[in-house]
Amino acid sequence: MSAPLTTSLQRSTPHALALFRIVIGLLFACHGASSLFGVLGGAMGQGGTVPAGSWPGWYAAVIQLAGGLLVMFGLGTRAAAFISSGSMAFAYFTAHQGSALWPIQNGGEASAMYCWAFLLLVFAGPGSWALDRVFFGDRGQEAVPVVERQPSAA
Repeated sequence: MSAPLTTSLQRSTPHALALFRIVIGLLFACHGASSLFGVLGGAMGQGGTVPAGSWPGWYAAVIQLAGGLLVMFGLGTRAAAFISSGSMAFAYFTAHQGSALWPIQNGGEASAMYCWAFLLLVFAGPGSWALDRVFFGDRGQEAVPVVERQPSAA
């Protein structure tokens, strides 16, 4: 890649990461809202809601709504993403993996994708436009390391 393009992409990384965080958080929050409030097609697309306090559906929906909103707004992103990732790993292995090995076969694609997307946010952080920066400044917000490529000696 050319140096100007690489530099431009590196400068855009925090903004692309923020857009990724916002979209993933919004979509995850929609899952929780549909199960808790019966909106957007309701629980499991069947209409209605999950019974309050039922295990694991109601608790999963609360994690989806709260975790999705926290991630979307960039407030406690790493912790919210860690809990959300774990809940999706739990969902995958308890509800999907038993019926077939591959997510395409067992209907667990969404759980697997959310699990890995949230795990990425745990390590990458919220990117720019996070409320954490408004409340806490740049404390705890590590910059994405830039690795300069040396020209090959060939």
